[in-house]
Amino acid sequence: MFGISLLTLVPGVVGGSETYARELVRALARVGELEYRVFTSSLAPDAADGLPAQTVRNYRASRSLPGRLLAMSSAAVSPALRRELELDRLDGLHFAMTVAVPPVREPATVVTLQDLQHELQPQFFSRAERVWRRVVYRPSVRRARLVIVPTEHVRETAVERLGLEPECLRVIPYGVDHERFRPGAGPREPFLLYPANRWPHKNHERLLEAFALVRRDRPDLRLVLTGAGHEDQASLVESRGYITRDELAGLYARASALVFPSLYEGFGLPPLEAMASGCPAAVSDAGSLREVCGDAARLFDPTSSEAIAEAVLDVLADPRPYVERGLERAAEFTWERSASAHEQVYRELVS
Repeated sequence: MFGISLLTLVPGVVGGSETYARELVRALARVGELEYRVFTSSLAPDAADGLPAQTVRNYRASRSLPGRLLAMSSAAVSPALRRELELDRLDGLHFAMTVAVPPVREPATVVTLQDLQHELQPQFFSRAERVWRRVVYRPSVRRARLVIVPTEHVRETAVERLGLEPECLRVIPYGVDHERFRPGAGPREPFLLYPANRWPHKNHERLLEAFALVRRDRPDLRLVLTGAGHEDQASLVESRGYITRDELAGLYARASALVFPSLYEGFGLPPLEAMASGCPAAVSDAGSLREVCGDAARLFDPTSSEAIAEAVLDVLADPRPYVERGLERAAEFTWERSASAHEQVYRELVS
């Protein structure tokens, strides 16, 4: 039996990492051939969707950063937690949320390393967050026998910054839920979409500067933001707050274009989801985004509001090539393909 730990998943907090974990488990339920058990916390007992699950009572999950640190520290020395997990019954264990809780030597483990932004852009993190990431990330990946990363960009950073051996790393891209994210039947509406919490690296301030420039040529256009931190916006910027995945799919299907000015992504799911929805995309060339999007998006320098505005206007002026290339590009990414690649790593681990 192979274990998958989602103990440190905090719903609504970890963004693309949560999407990855949930979609991986769902896809393994559809295409996986091994026997699985998913370990979940009281915060996310539904995260094992489709696979046999165990909600772990002896892991005291918390939403706050201090509470999460306390839970992890307690888990590291808790005999009751180890007994509850019945580690001796497992052939291998996958820590899908990067943090290996509890730390184990047996069975053999694989860890997914989502990104290393704190190594490349420490200015976007508080001192506490930087310490937390370094304290929990480094031991987790160095203890693991194999490490899964979503892009070559993260693989190269892990080798350079963490000193990981290249032969221990496996690159497995994320997928796209093509049942949910697909072209709509209705017309496109005059708004740009940016689905992202207002975190510093998401670059909202420069986007707003660029949007003001775009409006000179397209005064009919609105900007729609989703996620947290957008409560105080001008009348031409619409904040939707937290929305469901189905609501997001509806926005992709209606938006004139996606604009994605992030300064760093370990993968970057929204551009692919937009492409799968037939929504043309203007996307930052930072981090892994060039690798993920290829020539299917209009890439730009995210440090320049003028470059962002120019890219958006290019996409709006001639969206068809981006729609066509986007649909082709997104079709290459499926969760079933990703899950099958994960299962190959699991088999490699236990062999």
